[in-house]
Amino acid sequence: MHSTKPSIPQHTMIKMLSSTLTLLLFLSSCKSHKPEADLLIAHVNRIDLETGDIYPNQFVYIKGDRINAVLDSLEATKITAKETLDATGKYLMTGLWDNHVHFRGGDSLITENKNLLNLYIANGITSVRDAGGDLTLAVQDWQNQIESGELTGPDIYTSGPKIDGPGATWAGSLEVSSEAEINAALDSLQELNVDFVKIYDSKISGENYLTVIEEAEKRGLITSGHMPYSVTLDETTAAGIDAIEHLYYVLKGCSSEEEIITEAVKNGEAGFWSSLDRVMQSYTDSIAQNTFKTLKDRDVFVVPTLHIGHTLSYLDEVDHSNDEYLNYIGLRIQKTYAGRINSAKNASPEFVVMRKNLDSAFVKLTGDLNRNGVKLLAGSDCGAFNSYVYPGQSLHQELKAMVAAGLSPLEALQTSALNGADFLQKTKPLIQADAVADLILLNANPLENIHNTQDLFAVIKRGKMYSSEELQKLLQEVSTK
Repeated sequence: MHSTKPSIPQHTMIKMLSSTLTLLLFLSSCKSHKPEADLLIAHVNRIDLETGDIYPNQFVYIKGDRINAVLDSLEATKITAKETLDATGKYLMTGLWDNHVHFRGGDSLITENKNLLNLYIANGITSVRDAGGDLTLAVQDWQNQIESGELTGPDIYTSGPKIDGPGATWAGSLEVSSEAEINAALDSLQELNVDFVKIYDSKISGENYLTVIEEAEKRGLITSGHMPYSVTLDETTAAGIDAIEHLYYVLKGCSSEEEIITEAVKNGEAGFWSSLDRVMQSYTDSIAQNTFKTLKDRDVFVVPTLHIGHTLSYLDEVDHSNDEYLNYIGLRIQKTYAGRINSAKNASPEFVVMRKNLDSAFVKLTGDLNRNGVKLLAGSDCGAFNSYVYPGQSLHQELKAMVAAGLSPLEALQTSALNGADFLQKTKPLIQADAVADLILLNANPLENIHNTQDLFAVIKRGKMYSSEELQKLLQEVSTK
């Protein structure tokens, strides 16, 4: 007896064969298909700023605003790119961060402040930390436009308005004189969704200053600021401040007379500027070592701002009227320079000497802080009112000043992007897969000579590449000539 198998209908057989063929074609295409990148930077020397290692002949792929892959020459055939840049002999590193800038000057200066954004990108600075001003809503609008690609500029991390006492020096400051006002100010900053809280020392009492830090700490907010001379550095760091802007306050913490000076300021017997000569004369190495240990143990960042300190200390000697970068600074912003210029012209001979001695003391202090493991942040303090400290260009001057103070070029570069991200608790900017493509391509090795950070071949911001010609065009777009 013969068994018979049920026959398969012809139309079913055709469907089965068709499905099998589709699967085979799909599997075949999976093997041969190469995912595309938008841009390949080929044969480049990749700098790892964490270690200082340089990896030669690297292939960095960018897709959209992200790094797609980082491969060596043996693996590079795995991915194809729409555009390839032969970067033989060039050096690739993460974009620079300026960790202390200002956008300010009121509504009449909004356009001129916005023009400064071009200067940052033209100088390879892909992120900035705005340390307080009176243009918060405009700045937040720029943040959104930069993120969406509508506007050329660096990523901006902002504090919004500063917190200070009644009758504050800077326009737009949140003035506080009680715990209730402090909490209302912090409420408003949280509503603005600021990246950190900036405290200023022109009018705020020592007690309220410490309360601001403590209340911000309870809310999980990052804080930085000046430090009134009516409090000690130990009180400030114990309250929980995350960064100290400028070195005046750290220097006071290295004085054998810090407590006496603090009491004199509290009692109205001395002021900030009148105390500085005494602070320098009473600097004591053993106390300084304890202060450095406190800053390190409490994980407090310090922002030296050496370049602006030197520039302002020598306004009586240096004529900046023919500075090339004045061509890129709006005329209204240039007018805001008059205050510091006139102060320098009218300063007493004793004050001029003190200011220059202070400049030298800050250079030594920066080197000592670094050698003792205190985290530094590279910041220029550029912006309106800060005479002849030019956005973009001044960050490079700050890096040079740090190297002159004793940091290696690698250490100086680490104070920019790596420490900047660390302070703001952001993802560390590295050249690796899935990282944001904020990069600079240099013609020479910056680890050999820090001056090479200005020898730009190209800047890549969120995956968009600007050639050296396009960088020059960014400058021309905002030229006042």
